[in-house]
Amino acid sequence: MSDPVKPSNPPDGIPQIQIDIDDATAQGAYSNLVLLNHNDNEFVLDFAYVQPTTARARVRARILSSPRHAKRLLRALELNVRRYEERFGRIDEPEAPPTPSGTQLS
Repeated sequence: MSDPVKPSNPPDGIPQIQIDIDDATAQGAYSNLVLLNHNDNEFVLDFAYVQPTTARARVRARILSSPRHAKRLLRALELNVRRYEERFGRIDEPEAPPTPSGTQLS
């Protein structure tokens, strides 16, 4: 197993959490498509990979999350994208084709 990941300088009053990650998970999985669905209790994020020459996607990871945590994730992503663009420049957003069910982010 790899070394635990430790958050840097947590704010006062927030407990420090040590996160363990196994070697296979630490390698990550590339995704160029995210499908989002939700009900009143949870959000489902399917991270998938679509090969450029096919119209088929394979889900590489499915994440289930509470609505409250999904909103915190949204805020964290917004903050980190803003920081990224301040450092490296604006990220272009080509139009994604609409999807019949769920929400697609590619």
